[in-house]
Amino acid sequence: MIVTIDGVAASGKSSVSGGVARALGVPYVSSGLLYRAATGLGLEAAVDLHDAPALLSHLQSHPLRLEPLAAGNRVWQGGRELTGELHSTRVDRGVSVVAALPEVRAWVDAQLRALPSPFVAEGRDMGTNVFPRAGAKFYLTASPHIRAVRRAQERPEDVPAIEAALVRRDELDRVQSAPAPDAVVIDTGPLTLDGVIQTILAQLPAQLTSA
Repeated sequence: MIVTIDGVAASGKSSVSGGVARALGVPYVSSGLLYRAATGLGLEAAVDLHDAPALLSHLQSHPLRLEPLAAGNRVWQGGRELTGELHSTRVDRGVSVVAALPEVRAWVDAQLRALPSPFVAEGRDMGTNVFPRAGAKFYLTASPHIRAVRRAQERPEDVPAIEAALVRRDELDRVQSAPAPDAVVIDTGPLTLDGVIQTILAQLPAQLTSA
């Protein structure tokens, strides 16, 4: 049992995935947190984020471990938890560069495919590339302005600046982030968080909800 929830940046994927996972009694898996951790480690070590071999070598010598929980994912490097450091503007600016590197994407995909199901997987290409045979697929979207307003509630930044950054991020992520042909696309703009979660739960196949 695997449910994939993909979508654009700041579309609510993590909150929605956590809610769906809790309703189903399974973990949720945040692929984005692994990309953020890879970016954070690269920045910390002053690795050129465009240099895939150098970054991958650093990741292999400093292995990351994703801890998927329904209440929220955590990521570790050895005995050090990195989770709280990964939602910064600095990491925001670098993560699209890192996520576009095929070598890093393959590394992240291998980490995710090694996890035991059942789970809810959220990211950019979970339904298209990582788990193409998932039992149910969803794709979340919303206008850049709505996403910026939501993100501004979490960070002390101006809405126009966040919106401009999201538009740039959408362009950078365009290749990786697209709905699977069999995904249900949900505009989260007019919906509450619980409304999105209930919309997804209502459309899950019966064999998934009873698994």
